Amino acid sequence: MSVDDVSRPDATGAPAALVPRRTARPASVPTRAAVLILHGGTADSKAPSRRWNVAGVRMRPFVRAVARALPDEDTFVGQVRYRHRGWNGADADPLADVLRALAELADLVGEVPVVLVGHSMGGRAALRAAAAPQVRAVVALAPWCPEGEPVAHLRDKRVIVLHGDRDRVTGPAESFALVRRAAEAGSSASAVRVEGGDHAMLRRARTWHRVTGATVADLVSRIDAGPDLLSVERPGGEPDVL
Repeated sequence: MSVDDVSRPDATGAPAALVPRRTARPASVPTRAAVLILHGGTADSKAPSRRWNVAGVRMRPFVRAVARALPDEDTFVGQVRYRHRGWNGADADPLADVLRALAELADLVGEVPVVLVGHSMGGRAALRAAAAPQVRAVVALAPWCPEGEPVAHLRDKRVIVLHGDRDRVTGPAESFALVRRAAEAGSSASAVRVEGGDHAMLRRARTWHRVTGATVADLVSRIDAGPDLLSVERPGGEPDVL
C-alpha cells in the first residue's frame, strides 16, 4: 500500500484513519518504528471531526516537535483522523479509529513497534489502544481518565502521563491515580506534573512541546531494547515536576 492509497476512503466510505506526516526517507529505508499522534475531542458528539477543529490544530506543534526530535529517517510519524468529535459512550469511536489507523499503518509499512501520543480524549484512546500488541508505549497529555478505566492491558507497557496542575477540564488527580493502578497491574507507568500547565497546553507551551518530543525520542531510541524500554525509577510513585 502507498501513502496515496492510505489517504483514500475505506470500503465503507469512511475516510482513512491514518494521516502520514513523515515517512521513512528514502523509500528504500525500512521503517523501524512509528509514532501516532491523537488529538482530543468531547464526551458525546457524532458530528464529523474536521481537520480544522481546534483540538486537531492544537496538536500540530506536537507533530513538529516529535518530528524534530526524531532525526533518524527510519521512523514514521502520523496522526489519527477521527470520524466523530466525541467518545460516545460504549461506542468509543476514537478507539475504533486508532485501531483502524494501526491496521492501515501495518498495511503501509509492515508490523513495526508503535508509540502513541494522545491529548485529552486522545490520551484516553491511546491508553485503551495500548492493548494492541504493536503498541509498546503511550505518552498521555492531560488525558481524560474517568474512574474505572481499565488498566490490566497496560501490563508490560511503558506509560508516561503529563498533566498540568491548572487543568480544569480533566483532573490531574485522576490521571495520577490511573498511573498508580497501572503500575500495580504491571505497567512501567510514571507521571509528570507540569506546574502552571492548563488543559489546552498553552501555558508553558514550549515546555509541553519540548518534553513531549524528547520523551518520544527516548522511547523510540530504545524501542527494540526489550525490558530496558520499560525501566523507570519510580513506577507509580509521586509524579515528577516540571
